[in-house]
Amino acid sequence: MILDFRVKEVLLPFGGEQPGPTQRLDALLSAGGNLTHAEQVLRSTLESDPDAFAAYFALYKLLFRQSRLVEAEAVVRNALAAASRQGGFDLNWQNHAAGSARWSTVNSPAHFYLFSLKALSFILLRQGRMAECRMILDKIEELDPGDLIGASVIRAYADGAASA
Repeated sequence: MILDFRVKEVLLPFGGEQPGPTQRLDALLSAGGNLTHAEQVLRSTLESDPDAFAAYFALYKLLFRQSRLVEAEAVVRNALAAASRQGGFDLNWQNHAAGSARWSTVNSPAHFYLFSLKALSFILLRQGRMAECRMILDKIEELDPGDLIGASVIRAYADGAASA
């Protein structure tokens, strides 16, 4: 089974244009590169640029799709730290309110933070950590009432899992 991790759009889902490392990853995967090498490329990118949002996104997506949930969670938490550092706001999602950052500005660290928080909620859901998942989804709903990042999809999965 071949998994496609290429970033096909010019714009990433959390905003911003594809940086060079993401374009190189796309080229590698298009040429039939393996996932182990792709992971090495992403980790190397993050070692040299610990604020490379696209590399965090691609790495936690790659790990999640391989069901390496503990590792994916660690990468998401590092992505949250990078976003809070770049945005100058608190790392702890529980300390945020609607006005504590510019959550709806797509090309911003705050928006990437929300996007990664959504990823964390999905990882927690897959790990069966429902209470944590729901607390994060409630916070995202407070910070993103227009559902710009699509967290309602994760909530629907959580609701389905709860009723099963």
